[in-house]
Amino acid sequence: MPYLENHTLYYKKSCPYCQKVLRFMDDRKIMMDTRDTLQPGIQNDLVRVGGKKQVPCLVVNGKPLYESDDIVEYLRTQVPQ
Repeated sequence: MPYLENHTLYYKKSCPYCQKVLRFMDDRKIMMDTRDTLQPGIQNDLVRVGGKKQVPCLVVNGKPLYESDDIVEYLRTQVPQ
């Protein structure tokens, strides 16, 4: 089970694009810090890091990456099958 340090995924359970990323992570058994933006204060953290409330957002070494397809493609390069 690869654990990606310095990676944080901000998501919302009801978001289908977030579910796509989470399914990919589950299929590849990728572990990282995940934060549900519906939890108190988490959305504020996301805005502080990325400047907007959009999810999913993968923060890598402090830099935000948006769009589920881009996140999945990035993760595919980090954790080969």
